[in-house]
Amino acid sequence: MQNPYSSSVMAHSKLNFKISTKEKMHVIKLEEPKLAENMAASLTELVMPYLEAPVKNLILDFSETKSIDSAFVEEMARIQRTFYEQNASMVFCCFSGEVIQFLKEKDFLDELNYTPTESEAWDIVQMDEIERELLKG
Repeated sequence: MQNPYSSSVMAHSKLNFKISTKEKMHVIKLEEPKLAENMAASLTELVMPYLEAPVKNLILDFSETKSIDSAFVEEMARIQRTFYEQNASMVFCCFSGEVIQFLKEKDFLDELNYTPTESEAWDIVQMDEIERELLKG
């Protein structure tokens, strides 16, 4: 398994990104202006090892992405479902206006756990953690 605590700028197959680690989550900032179908497998390879890490929750920041295709979004939704099935959170944030418009046109926006800002994504992860603790107790 790749070390999920690595930080700074990295390239993973076809994706460029930065990772920052917080107490209860990792924030992955994708540094790609366009996310195409051929990059979906790279996203899967990047995020799935986190399900085996002590800190499993992820926030994916799309602030630098201006274009995304349907196959990539379908993979995002599939990965997100897997995270929640494994009691881990995955929140997407900071979509550009162009990406939001595309997601609305293709009826994808309602499938994704999305927030406009990273701080709102942190709030969702923290609320998910509280909910998990309450359900355990």
